[in-house]
Amino acid sequence: MPLLVMKFGGTSVADLDRIKNAAAKVRREVERGYDVIVIVSAMSGKTNELVGWVEETSPLYDAREYDAVVSSGENVTAGLMALTLQEMDVPARSWQGWQVPINTTSAHAAARFVDIPRANIDQKFAEGMKVAVVAGFQGLSPEGRITTLGRGGSDTTAVAFAAAFEAERCDIYTDVDGVYTTDPRISAKARKLDRIAFEEMLELASLGAKVLQTRSVELAMRYKVKLRVLSSFEDTDENSGTIVCDEEDIMESKVVSGVAYSRDEAKMTLVTVEDRPGIAAAIFGPLAEAGVNVDMIVQNISERDYEGHTGAVTDMTFSCPVNQVARARKAMEEARASGAIAYDDLVEDTDVAKVSVVGIGMRSHAGVAARMFQALAADGINIKVITTSEIKISVLIDRKYMELAVQALHDAFELEKAG
Repeated sequence: MPLLVMKFGGTSVADLDRIKNAAAKVRREVERGYDVIVIVSAMSGKTNELVGWVEETSPLYDAREYDAVVSSGENVTAGLMALTLQEMDVPARSWQGWQVPINTTSAHAAARFVDIPRANIDQKFAEGMKVAVVAGFQGLSPEGRITTLGRGGSDTTAVAFAAAFEAERCDIYTDVDGVYTTDPRISAKARKLDRIAFEEMLELASLGAKVLQTRSVELAMRYKVKLRVLSSFEDTDENSGTIVCDEEDIMESKVVSGVAYSRDEAKMTLVTVEDRPGIAAAIFGPLAEAGVNVDMIVQNISERDYEGHTGAVTDMTFSCPVNQVARARKAMEEARASGAIAYDDLVEDTDVAKVSVVGIGMRSHAGVAARMFQALAADGINIKVITTSEIKISVLIDRKYMELAVQALHDAFELEKAG
């Protein structure tokens, strides 16, 4: 039988009625002749509740026990989905991570896949099972302990199963009906894309688009898994949603495919750092050890050079999530106290946002940056930091201008128009 992987997120299985709705979509695919592997998330809000219980019980918790507790949400959903399908006369059974087994590393709360043996599930398909309902987000460490994959891990689980079982397609059911040119809540002109390249989706996911988890897109790109994003709340057919696929499979040739944003960013600047080989490593090594997720990095000539000071100095600016500012400050203060680095001041700006344009067409088209900067200038939006890659341009701006910037860029690149 051809095989399909279907993943349902937390909002899609938030209560028993929604589980029934999701199960009906699974039954329809079975009736079309597919064997189906269903990956489920915990019911909406349950993971946060479980995490809260752990933190209330033990602020300095054992990560192994954290995983044991937090993974239970997916187990409940998997069992309820299997029972619902059985009530619909669909041969189904639930699988927890250790039963497959989903083999992972030992990094609790941030485990990575090692392999997914097919034998157990393949045997049950051969015996007449039509649907394997697998608890997402979890696996089994080499030590035999339950692990979890980090937030959004159920998307990654779905893609990993699609790769391991050579599925025809991996359908990600969520609360939106596809991938849009930008957030429809910000721009009424946002257009649903029929197809988007893996690289574009990876950039959009990493830049703040919440549709797919970044690691799931990385995995899909590596193993050439055809992804489809579609709504669990609408009637769907083979043309529904957005296909995430290879660049060669896309007919549209827009220079820019989408505008992404990240609201909760911070900009930090180390003023007058010694300009010498190894200074970047001395700064970003401690930040990495402290778990600070550094994004944009800019090094400038310091004003001190213009004031006649002796010795080469520089200013080092970087961005990070606003909730990691205290951690970053502590890491820098400790590095200065130890003598690893010296700086005059650490300037923090916690009221900024990142806005980005993404498109594989940038590789072969000039003038994208100029068009982007002109659009922002026309609306009086000042740019604080700029970074680029082959298929994206990101800017850091005052947070109060974020929505205006998204709308201006969406209009400037005429993303409401197809092709």
